[in-house]
Amino acid sequence: MINRKKLARLAGLGAATTIAMGLFSTGAASADTFVPLPGGELVKTLSDGTVVTVRMVGESATISPSMGATPVHRNAWASGSAQVEIAGGEDVGGKIYPGYVVGCQVNIDGGGAEGGAGADVDTEGAVSPSAETGGNLTIGPGQAKSFYILDIEEPDDYGSEDHATNNSFQGNSGSVTWSDQTIGLSGCGGYAQARSFVKVEVETENVITFVTLWGQPFSLG
Repeated sequence: MINRKKLARLAGLGAATTIAMGLFSTGAASADTFVPLPGGELVKTLSDGTVVTVRMVGESATISPSMGATPVHRNAWASGSAQVEIAGGEDVGGKIYPGYVVGCQVNIDGGGAEGGAGADVDTEGAVSPSAETGGNLTIGPGQAKSFYILDIEEPDDYGSEDHATNNSFQGNSGSVTWSDQTIGLSGCGGYAQARSFVKVEVETENVITFVTLWGQPFSLG
């Protein structure tokens, strides 16, 4: 004789197992998060009257669960475009250094990393990255590191291999665009953030100076 109560219990167990599997499915846990960012604009008048405009446009980040699948691993891909315009100067040109600051449990809202270690920002807001290039960083709590996006291979004056972290331009305008720049973070057990920056070296007939535009911080989880 068929035990209907036993069959009902087995059917209920099967349904519960299916629901649990759905909740822990790989697809549900590994969805990427697209974060649109506002970019920004900075206008600065130099001592000789030259006006420099730096813009960040089309900025975004895609946050993805890390391949390490642990709380101390984060992974993101960042995109954007840095644009520079110079007005009022003669014999002008410059260099564009785009990059990112990444912090672990440290405030990076104020330009660079306040109270953190690794991101060197001077009084003018210019940043000296602690890692020249490459977005794979190891950072502990209370620390921040910065890096340049570009790594352009070119010969130096003696024909040897050299690497440039900037895009140089002559004249009144220049730009750099990047897509899916990797930001990989390990070692951070707390909250983590990243923030773009565009450091621009401007050279006119009378002045050589740096102007830095900061993007909006975004969470890495």
